[in-house]
Order: sequence, then structure tokens, then C-alpha cells
Amino acid sequence: MIREVTDLQVYKNALEALPLVYDLANQIPESHRKLKGQLIECGESIPAHIAEGFGKKRSEKEFKRFLEIAMGTSDELITHVQVVKILAKRISRINQKLCDILIDRYKIESKQLQQFIKNWKTYSY
Repeated sequence: MIREVTDLQVYKNALEALPLVYDLANQIPESHRKLKGQLIECGESIPAHIAEGFGKKRSEKEFKRFLEIAMGTSDELITHVQVVKILAKRISRINQKLCDILIDRYKIESKQLQQFIKNWKTYSY
């Protein structure tokens, strides 16, 4: 039974991926600080949006809206990582394998959020 946001697998997954986001962000040179900031902001926003939506779960519309925002942010993070991967071709200290790992994780996160939005009424609160 799901009683709090920490019981949600999509929330746990978003938090577990965050250290990898920080690791990649730390590899980005300061000359690309905007990209670095966007990457971190997206990574931190996903679990925050899930938590905010969960807090408003009594309103189906609000709950779904925040989950959709989290899903959009996950997709945005994928785009930022793809940009970092392009940058990695010029800057050897950026780990391209880490980019691939993050892209795969957040593709899964987006799909899980999509399924959760679709089937949220089947979960017990």
C-alpha cells in the first residue's frame, strides 16, 4: 500500500539517479555553467514535482498535472544529457558512458511516469 511519496517507485528512481546527474554535471566545464545548472535543476525537479503532485492527490487533475510536469522534466533532462554527449566529443573528461546510462534511466523514468499517470487509480492510498 502506498501511504507516502517515498513508497512510490518513480520517486525512488528519480532520487537514486540524482547522484549520477551530479557526477555528470561536475564533469561539465565552467564555460558551460548554464548547461550544468539546467541539468542539475531538471534532476532535482523530477522528484520534487512527484512529491508535490502526491501531496495534491485528492485532486485527480492536480495530481496528474504535477506527474506530467515531472515527465516533461525527465524528457528535458534527456535532451540536456544529449547536448552534454555532443560536448563530450570535444572535451575528453566528460564520460560518454555516463551520458548513455542517464539517457537510458530517464527514458525508463518517463515511461514509468506515463504508466503511473495512466493507471494511478489502481494504486491504494
